[in-house]
Amino acid sequence: MAKKKPTKPKNLSPRIANRRAYHDYHIGDKFEVGIVLKGSEVKSIRNGQVSLAEGFAMVETATLELWLHNVEISPYTHAGPHHQHEPKRQRKLLARKREIRTIHDKIVGKGVTLVPLAMFFVRGKIKLEIGVGTGKKAFDKRQDMKKRDADREIRRSMSKRM
Repeated sequence: MAKKKPTKPKNLSPRIANRRAYHDYHIGDKFEVGIVLKGSEVKSIRNGQVSLAEGFAMVETATLELWLHNVEISPYTHAGPHHQHEPKRQRKLLARKREIRTIHDKIVGKGVTLVPLAMFFVRGKIKLEIGVGTGKKAFDKRQDMKKRDADREIRRSMSKRM
């Protein structure tokens, strides 16, 4: 009889999602990029102490670099006073130049922004999923809520029939 292969431990690190982005924006294309962080920031992210709600990304056209703005990563409580980070500092995003050019071409229009959708770990590295979003109007949000409620009612009635 063959030996069983040892199972890999599951990734216990959190996936931090920005649920508000889907409420406020119509999300088009999505991109996965890396992010430059300090050690205490990584520890805070592993603890799930991140707020992506007000964040946005911008392309700096002169140097073709992506920057993440207004994302709050809370200070790590066990780090010393000299190893702390600023909670809302600008963070550089890592992507290939070709990918940054395509992102820049997509956000040139009026009312289009880069929104952070999720932060997660891939093989020990922190990745950020950003999406090209256009703002929703109030009636769009109401229509989405009505559709979600109707789908929920349909699922509920179907489960009662079974």
